Formats: sequence, C-alpha cells, structure tokens
Amino acid sequence: MAGAKNHDYHILDPDIWPLVGAFSGLTFTSGMVLFMHDMANAHLVLGLGIAGLIATFFGWFSKVVNEAQRGDHTPVVQLHMRYGMILFIASEVMFFVGWFWSWFDFALFPAPVEIVDGIAFNRLGEDGESAFRTFPASGIYVLDAFDLPLLNTLILLCSGTTVTWAHHSLIHGDREGLKKGLWLTVLLGALFTCIQAYEYGHAPFAFGGNTYSSAFYMATGFHGFHVLVGTIFLIVCLVRAYKGHFTPKQHFGFEAAAWYWHFVDVVWLFLFVVVYVWGGWGVPIH
Repeated sequence: MAGAKNHDYHILDPDIWPLVGAFSGLTFTSGMVLFMHDMANAHLVLGLGIAGLIATFFGWFSKVVNEAQRGDHTPVVQLHMRYGMILFIASEVMFFVGWFWSWFDFALFPAPVEIVDGIAFNRLGEDGESAFRTFPASGIYVLDAFDLPLLNTLILLCSGTTVTWAHHSLIHGDREGLKKGLWLTVLLGALFTCIQAYEYGHAPFAFGGNTYSSAFYMATGFHGFHVLVGTIFLIVCLVRAYKGHFTPKQHFGFEAAAWYWHFVDVVWLFLFVVVYVWGGWGVPIH
C-alpha cells in the first residue's frame, strides 16, 4: 500500500519548535551581549530569549514524550537516541576539560608572563616580590575542603546510589521503588544546590580579581548549573513515573537522566580532588 511504513525508523512530522528554538537562542545570546555591555533594552531582549527557550523546552520535549508513549521509539530509534546522549555527554566532558585545563595552567604556571624581544619574563608584584608566583596568590584564604565540600561529595555519591536503585527498581517492575529512589535523588540534588549556594555566600574571596577565584567559581558554578539541570531532568522523570510512563523494556527518558546524573557525580569528584583539596593545599583556610 502506498505510504505504508515498512521500516523501524520514526520520521518526524514538520514542526515549528526547531525554528522557535533557533530564534530564541539567537535572541538569548543577543540579550546576553547587550546585558554585558549595559546597553538599552538588554533585559527585555534577554527575557524574551529565556521565555522562548523555556517554551521550546516544554513544547519540544512534550512531543518527544508523546512519541515515546505512542510507541514511535522503536529499538532502532532508541539505539540512535542513546548514541545521541552519549555524544552529548562527551561534549559536556570536553566542556569541563576546558575549565580543568585553565585551572592546571594557572596552578602550574601562576606567574604572568611578558614577551619582550622573544624572551619570556615573569612579572613581579609592585613590591618586587613574587606575589604572583603562587596559586592561589599570597594573601588569599580558601575554603576548607573537608567541611561543606566533603559533605556535598557524600550527598552526590548517595544520590548516585539512589538513582541506581530507582533504575533497578524500574527494570524489575517495582514502580514504588522507582518513585522512592527518584524522590530521594531529587531531594539530595536540591540539598546539594542549597549547600553550594550557602558556600558561595560565605566564601572568603569574590568572583573576580584573581585567577584562583575566577577559575574556582567558573568550574564549580557550571557544575552547579548542571546539577540544577539534572535535578529538573529527574523531576520530569518523577512526574512521568506517577503518570505510569516507563516500562522495563522502554525507558530511555529515565535512562538518559540517570546517565546525566552519574556524569555530574563524576565531574564533582574531580572538582573536589583538584579544586578543593589539591588547589587549596597548604593555603590558609578561612
């Protein structure tokens, strides 16, 4: 019969959301540029961009959920979605590699360098002493790695076990275990975010002014943003679990959220060891 589907792939119908998302992304980035330069109407443009992106997320992702519930996500489609999620996480890994790279560069080569006639010279402080030859620079107090950062490490490790519990419960048909595991993971993620916000509010150094604080806030701040995104991801999975979504054979939406959460856990372990422990070794603690 003409037009009959004789393959396992899902051909998407024409949709407006990719176009809306593209224009929203352009509006958002334009608003950010205007905001950073203190230009007129920056908040309006930025707000429109954020509103458009949020609308795109709701509209587009809800259609993906409806496709999954209709059975459009065949094993072949699920396999390719897994490939896509793996590549997305790989891109996120490289994103954090950039921040770790800058951290190690500042730590191993802390002295600013000037090139004069092809020769590199280490620049000294105004008093002639090597104030810039250490990382963190002399006079900076750091956070105690074995105080709140260690607590947050334990919280994220526990959240990794609870999301794994939820996954195994789903595979074995235990929907109550799925809900309980997701509830615990979401609460632990929210607790991590609250503690991180408290830590920022009581940190002994500001955002700018030196390479240590800038690298610290950018690395841990972007990780905190990923924790927030992962928590929202898991909340959506929790709502879907209460609606009866996911089966032991078809639950890619939850699986992707679990992968993302484990990625967030692993990144934090590296941040804890490199930024908090190694980066503050031998430096006065606030």
